[in-house]
Amino acid sequence: MSVTPVLEADVLRRQDPELADILLGELDRQSTTLQLVAAENFTSTAVLAALGSPLANKYAEGYPSTRYHGGCEMVDVAERLAVERAKALFGAEHANVQAHSGSSAVLAAYAALLRPGDTVLAMGLHFGGHLTHGSPANFSGRWFDFVGYGVEAESGLIDREQVRTLARTRRPKAIVCGSISYPRHLDYAFFREVADEVGAFLIADAAHPIGLVAGGAAPNPVPYADIVCATTHKVLRGPRGGMLLCGSELAERVDRAVFPFTQGGAQMHSIAAKAVAFGEAATPAFTGYAHQVVANARVLAEGLAREGLGVVTGGTDTHLLAVDPAPLGVDGRTARGRLAAAGIVLDCCALPHGDARGLRLGTAALTTQGMGEAEMTHLAGLFARALRDGGDGKRTREEVRDLAGRFPPYPR
Repeated sequence: MSVTPVLEADVLRRQDPELADILLGELDRQSTTLQLVAAENFTSTAVLAALGSPLANKYAEGYPSTRYHGGCEMVDVAERLAVERAKALFGAEHANVQAHSGSSAVLAAYAALLRPGDTVLAMGLHFGGHLTHGSPANFSGRWFDFVGYGVEAESGLIDREQVRTLARTRRPKAIVCGSISYPRHLDYAFFREVADEVGAFLIADAAHPIGLVAGGAAPNPVPYADIVCATTHKVLRGPRGGMLLCGSELAERVDRAVFPFTQGGAQMHSIAAKAVAFGEAATPAFTGYAHQVVANARVLAEGLAREGLGVVTGGTDTHLLAVDPAPLGVDGRTARGRLAAAGIVLDCCALPHGDARGLRLGTAALTTQGMGEAEMTHLAGLFARALRDGGDGKRTREEVRDLAGRFPPYPR
């Protein structure tokens, strides 16, 4: 079966050819360019099948056996399966798989533990904190008093002394550990120690590393954090969505914070797709995949450094890199544009200790496509050439198209 079974049956093309062309155009874009957006990946066709299943039709407010709608017999089974698989995968006593996104999961964690006006210690936005870690444009910055910690100027690593000092002086109700661009493993035991010292809850925002955790390629925050928030896409390779993991003592508070406090009806097709992804992540094949993601990221970091780019913290422990293109004479936004013209797709990010913007990239999607260390070395050269070529990157674009074509995300 094709990755687009509805299109294969010509149903959508007959009913809405305009939208069918859009979907096929996106498939072509994904198949002819290199996806280095650190938060993206390619799901399996089984995950896509669950997303397009009849469960998309079912309304199911509430939780298994306590729904507000009739006819929930099968969706109850699906949600219980997703919950049990998530608990087993991460060693958690409780899992909530209804969160619509990573931000929804964080909102629910705050709702379970905090009240408006409470002080929260989290990584500063300029150092890699997420919108939900205190941005004034986000609910978090409007409802809570956020204090931001940063990284050391020399190493780029989290400033542990600053974390401890801020915790002691500001006495936060909760401490958040997690980032959208920090490329190193987090020391969850350290954050737990600081939280215990000041009587704070510890919330781990593990949206980025949770897939590596599932594959045994990153430390597990579950034994240390009061609540772990995560996404089910990114390295975990499931549908776009969120989840929360916690101990049994917080289970009721977390569930009530998701429904009915912050969300209505669960998206049962997405929950079924999460169950598929959790099952896939429990296999030896996924363990090999997760370790290959990290190996690829490290080789790519080394290659970019050889090409003259600045690599934040000097490398990575995870799937993502933060890179400074300034040594090649371009700023972050210009660099992103030149790379996009060459077919290399990634994001900008803040660089610590300065106003310049850098580049954030990840190896999860390329690894799903089957690329390895040899391709990462080749990619580093294409990357640097695209930045140096300026507006004349035709040869680089053709090489990128050729590389992508040899590793189609969904072979036909």
